[in-house]
Parts: sequence; C-alpha cells; structure tokens
Amino acid sequence: MFESLSDRLGKIFDGLRGRGALNAADVDAAMREIRRALIEADVSLEVVRAFVEQVRERAVGAEVTRSVTPGQQVVKIVNDELVAMLGGEGADATGGEAVPLQLDVRPPAVIMMVGLQGSGKTTSTAKIAQLLRTKQGKKVMMASLDVNRPAAQEQLKVLGEQAQVATLPIIVGQQPVDIARRALESAKLQAVDVLMLDTAGRLHVDEALMAEMKAVASVSTPHEVLLVVDALTGQDAVNVAQSFSGEVPLTGVVLTRMDGDARGGAALSMRAVTGKPIKFAGTGEKLDAIEPFHPGRVAGRILGMGDVVSLVERA
Repeated sequence: MFESLSDRLGKIFDGLRGRGALNAADVDAAMREIRRALIEADVSLEVVRAFVEQVRERAVGAEVTRSVTPGQQVVKIVNDELVAMLGGEGADATGGEAVPLQLDVRPPAVIMMVGLQGSGKTTSTAKIAQLLRTKQGKKVMMASLDVNRPAAQEQLKVLGEQAQVATLPIIVGQQPVDIARRALESAKLQAVDVLMLDTAGRLHVDEALMAEMKAVASVSTPHEVLLVVDALTGQDAVNVAQSFSGEVPLTGVVLTRMDGDARGGAALSMRAVTGKPIKFAGTGEKLDAIEPFHPGRVAGRILGMGDVVSLVERA
C-alpha cells in the first residue's frame, strides 16, 4: 500500500544523508518534499500540516550526536513522528506496539462493530472472533444486528461456522435493539468471554444509522466500539471516521484492505482524526488475514530505513 510514498521519502532522505551538516534551508527543502509526498499519498491536510511542523521543530533544533550525520538524525525524527502519527501517545509508551482490546472486564466483554455498508464489517467481525478464539483461547459469540441488508445475518452465521465461533440463532423480524438484548442474555447464560455485535451499515452516514447505533450501545454498554473503515477509500474514509467519532464513543479503528495498492493516506490520517488507535489491519480475504496494527512496524515499512533508525537509536 505504501510503495510510492516509500519511494518518495527514500529519495528525499538519500539527498539528506550524504550531507555533513544541515542548515535550516536544507531542512525546509526536505520538509516541502515530505509535505508534497504525504499530500500525494492522500493524507489529510491538517494531519500533514501538524506532522511537518513537528518534524521541522525537532529537526532544526536537533543536537546531532557525533556518531551520526544530521541526515540520519532527520530520518530518525521523521520515523518517531510517523510512529506517533500512526499510534499517538501510546506509541511512545510502547515503542510503536499494537494497542490491545480491553477485554479484562467482567464477562461478557462486548465489542460493537460499526461502519458503513461495504467496509468489510461482517468479515472483520468474524476475523477478530477467530483471532480471539485461536490466539487468546476466548469463548466468543457473534450476533448480527443487521436486519436491513438481505442475508446479512445468514452471512455471519456461515462465517461463524468457518471460524468455529458460535452465532446467535436468527429470529426473523426481530429488531436490532431486541437482538442485542437477547445476545447479551444468551452470552451470560453460556458463559461467553466476548460478545461481538455486528451492527448494520448504510451507504452513507445518516440520522437513522446513528440513532440505531446509539440505541444498541445504550442497551449493550459495549467495552469496545470499533469503527471499520476501508483503507482504499482514501479521504472519504477520513470523513466517515470524523462523522462516527462525533456520534459514537469509539475506542478504536479497524482498517480493511491494507493489502491494496492505494496511497495509504487513510491509514496515516485515521489516528489524528479520531484520536483513537488503529487496533487491527485486514490484509486479505481469508479469515486469518487480519493482524494487530503495530505503528512502529508500519512506519518502518513506509520509510524502509530500519538500519538508519536503529543506528541513530544506538548512538
């Protein structure tokens, strides 16, 4: 996904790394290029502005360690800021590690999945359920609250069978809030660790969608509300995230189709726009094609400069 951005940044850094000393003009020129590269990669404008400002501030005043060149130092600063942009404060505390789901609550821990229609919500629900079952040994149940889309409930049931995760039996005609109540009761009776609620999506953000989600949230009091966003939709994904974060108490983001060849700007903007961590990245069609989102690794992949960053860290 980040190939062209990687190439652009790589060229900028190659120009800097040969220099013995950097002055403010060198840094400004590099920042202009970085800004252009990020905008072309579809990163939201406010995010680019803040990012470039942070890097410039640190780079111009960077007291360069004797054993590294200023150019290498800038690479390290850009890397740190990329990690912070992708993972926020948590990244600094955890070295750019993934932010885990908050499941250490009195069971069942309720995870509510929200997002627009076609963003990969139902598949992501099954993927995370399978991940929790296989990697963390959790007893998981899934329930589809999508009564609008034909066969949505049936789709989750089929995915549940593939993932070997129980799904709430379908009662035709039952409304989302009642399904959520029944799911909660059922999960308690069956001593389920994690209950996953797959809510309905719409083609765009509207009042009916928000009202339904708020009603479901008030009945189920979820511990995690995960917004599922298609990374390929670029700036549109950022707008959707903004709309949702204003209405529902989001706790994290799931980015689907991170294996695509888009410009990746949505991934870079998401944390800054919602203020919430990206918790998972979907990397393909199969049920096991999902992984915890590690800001440090993604920044490393974008810069492709792991050796330089570790060199500066050692110095």
